Amino acid sequence: MTKRILLVHGRGGPPIDFVLPRLAARAEVHVLALRPLPAEAEALCASVHPAHEQRPKGDELVDAIVAAAERVGAHALFGPSEYTVVPVARAADRLGLPGPGAGAAASRDKRLMRAAWEKAAVPQPAYRTVASAADLRRAFGELQPPLLLKSAWGAGSTAQLVISCQEQIAAAWQEATAVMRAADAANILMLEVPGAENDFLVEEIIPGTTQSWWEDESGYGDYLSVEGMVIEGVYHPICITSRLPTIPPFMELCNIAPCELPVPLQRAIESVARASVDALGLRTCGTHTEVKLMADGGLALIESAGRFGGAMILAQLEHVYGLDLVGMLADALLGLPVEAPSSLLTPQDAKGAACTLSLLATNAVGEPWSKDLVWDSRVVDWPSLVSPGTSIETAPGLTIPDGTPMPKYRQSGGKLGLGGVLYLTSADPATLVHDAYAVLNGLEDALARGWDEQARGGPESTKKTKGVSG
Repeated sequence: MTKRILLVHGRGGPPIDFVLPRLAARAEVHVLALRPLPAEAEALCASVHPAHEQRPKGDELVDAIVAAAERVGAHALFGPSEYTVVPVARAADRLGLPGPGAGAAASRDKRLMRAAWEKAAVPQPAYRTVASAADLRRAFGELQPPLLLKSAWGAGSTAQLVISCQEQIAAAWQEATAVMRAADAANILMLEVPGAENDFLVEEIIPGTTQSWWEDESGYGDYLSVEGMVIEGVYHPICITSRLPTIPPFMELCNIAPCELPVPLQRAIESVARASVDALGLRTCGTHTEVKLMADGGLALIESAGRFGGAMILAQLEHVYGLDLVGMLADALLGLPVEAPSSLLTPQDAKGAACTLSLLATNAVGEPWSKDLVWDSRVVDWPSLVSPGTSIETAPGLTIPDGTPMPKYRQSGGKLGLGGVLYLTSADPATLVHDAYAVLNGLEDALARGWDEQARGGPESTKKTKGVSG
C-alpha cells in the first residue's frame, strides 16, 4: 500500500527543497501550503492545497490540517516549522496519528515550557509571565535586572529586548509588541494563536561564560544546542552543534558541526538536554534544545523545541554524520522501524565540518553596516573571504533574491533584519570558525567592492559565483 504524508508547509524551519526530496523517498507527499510553495518543489508533490490566503489560526488551522489529511488519506503529518508544531500535533491527535502529542504546547509556548521545567527542577533562569506593561513593571521589582523580555511565541530573537531600568519599561513593551504585530503582518513570523502578539515572559539573564568550557581563543560563544528526536516518548540525542557569540541582544550568528568540546563535557550537556526534553512530555518529533554554558561547569536551559533546528542544521548533520533525520522522523511517523544512534555522536564520528551563517547587515560584534547596499551574491568575490578548500553558498529558499536591498538590523527586530543564510563546509570546525568571522567582518566591503567594479564595467570574471547559488 502506498504511504501518504501530509506536509504542512509554513514559515521557517529547514528549507522546503531539503525536506521534500527526503519525504518523497519515503512516501507520497501531499502539501497543505500555509505559504506559497516554490514552483520547482511542486514536481515532488502528489498534490498541493493552498491555504496561505486564508491564513487560518487557532482551531481553524487545526481544522484545515485535519480536512486536508482526510482528503488525501494521509498516514502521517509532518510539520517542520516551529509555527506548525502545535496545530500539527493537535491535528494528529484528532486523527489518531503519531506526532508530538500534548507536550507540543510546552515546546512552543515558552511560558508553558518554563513552568514544565520549574516542576521538573531543570536548571533555568528565574522568570515571570507578562501580558502588559503593568505586568512587566511588577516583574521588574521581583527579579534581578537586567532582564530579557521575549515573546512566548517568537523565534529568531524577534521582539527580544534587554531592560536595565524601570524607565525603559513602557517603551520596551510598546516596541516589543509592535515588532510582533509587524512580523506577523509581514509574514516573517506566523502567530498561529489569536492574540499571541501580547503573550510575553521576562527572565533574568543567564550569566553565560566560556570559561571552564572553551579555550579563550577558540572563538566560540557561551551557548550551544543539542539536536535530537523523540520516538514514541523516548528521547534520542543525536549531536551537539556549537555557536559563535551572539550579537545584542541575543541574535544568533552561526552554528557549527561537529562540536569540538571534550566528550565528558558533551555528556554533561546531553544529561541536561535529556532532562529538559523529558519534562516536556513529547511523543514523536524532532528536537532542538538550546543550552547556556556557565562558570564551573554550570548549565542552564534557554529553550527546547519539538521540531528539528531550522536554517541548514539538518544539512549540516547529513554532511558531517551521514544522517537523514527527515527520513528517520518520517519513518517513525509512518510506524516503520528507525535506527537512531545508540549514543550522542561526537567529533570522532564526524567526517568534515559544516556551518550555517546568518546573512545580516552587521559585523561579528553587531555593528551595523555603514552603507545601504543591495544584496547580490554574484558580485561578491567569495574565495577572497574564506580559506582554500572551504565551500560557501547561499540557501536559496532562505535568502532574499539578488537585487533586494539588505534589511537594516535593529536589536528588537530579530528575523526582520535577516537577509538570509549562508552555508559553509570545510575539513574541520576550526577552519569554519575562522572563515565565519572573516565573512561576517568582510562581507560589507566585499559586496560594496563588487558593486563598484560592476559599475566601472569591470571584467565579467569579477563576478565570483563558484560555489554560490543566488
